[in-house]
Amino acid sequence: MTTTATWRIALADVVLDERERAAVDDVLRDGWLSMGPITEQFEAAFAERVPGDAVAVTNGTAALHLAAAAHGIGPGDEVICPTLTFVASAAAMAQTGARVRLADSTSLDDFAIDPAEIERLVTPRTKAVVVVHYGGAPADMEAIHAVAARHGLLVIEDAAHALGSELDGAACGCLGDAGCFSFFPNKNITTGEGGMVVFRDAEAAAKARLLRSHGMTALTWDRHRGHATGYDVVEVGFNYRLDELRAALGLVQLSRLDELNDARTRLAARYRESLTGSGFIVPTLGGRGRSAHHLVVVLAPSHEERELARERLRDARIQTSVHYPPIHRFSHYRREGGRLPIAEEIADRVVTLPLHPKLTEADVDSVCHVLRDV
Repeated sequence: MTTTATWRIALADVVLDERERAAVDDVLRDGWLSMGPITEQFEAAFAERVPGDAVAVTNGTAALHLAAAAHGIGPGDEVICPTLTFVASAAAMAQTGARVRLADSTSLDDFAIDPAEIERLVTPRTKAVVVVHYGGAPADMEAIHAVAARHGLLVIEDAAHALGSELDGAACGCLGDAGCFSFFPNKNITTGEGGMVVFRDAEAAAKARLLRSHGMTALTWDRHRGHATGYDVVEVGFNYRLDELRAALGLVQLSRLDELNDARTRLAARYRESLTGSGFIVPTLGGRGRSAHHLVVVLAPSHEERELARERLRDARIQTSVHYPPIHRFSHYRREGGRLPIAEEIADRVVTLPLHPKLTEADVDSVCHVLRDV
């Protein structure tokens, strides 16, 4: 997402250079574009960062859906999901035929799913809980696992914000039964579109690999190498394959993850320091472990002051957003939520501020100057 003349300071931006261009050029010269050896290399490199069985897919929503499908979630099941997340977290579960039950956030300082809400919502039909590491901050996995163990629930991590996040020395994305990542252009690394699922269980991973490509027992790459001459179809599957061009981008971006996340961490610290005493609260988001700092968010004193702040920032050509409108407020999901007051208050007061590795400290100071004036 290239910064345009519309914004002086953009919310997000991509960091690409000759390394990514060279990797894509190599694929183009080789001529094999669909899923093949580069995708396999990307999966292997990813599994070194997030231990488990890594399965590359076409986007983050596909990652969530494939994680659920590979674990047998389907009609008649229920899945508990936080309401304060991007709608894909819930939509991917609904696509399996399961019913989604929406849960409140923990507090105004910790936006992740409240473990007590899981306990409140669980029924004999509940099969899984989706955990979102909001903004890159690890959720309270100890408490979540305790509830999940009591009720025999699968734990699916939506780790789209959390590549590089750690809890007690372990990477987010390998803390549950499956960890799902997105490589959309605003994420900590990007392939344009793309995603990854990391499985704890080898059998679930094998099922995911089968479902990823139409339930076929052999792939085009297998036949090209002479490893197969035909194939059977043994499941009703999907077309969730990642192509070689995006896998090549992913390999380079993954090698730069620490560099990119270090820049985010420095900028997030400057925001926190600069906004101390401003009236805008920078939540700790639970303060557990190590955050990948996908987002920097602040809470305004009120909804009205939030709207004024966004207006002043827009006038200064500084882009902002709101992460997120709660899912239970959307028309399609309204019946599933009822009132979820903590998430609603967060959504009414939160502002997402610009954060990406191209941002400068002077840019951060400009954003904070406008907020302090409000």
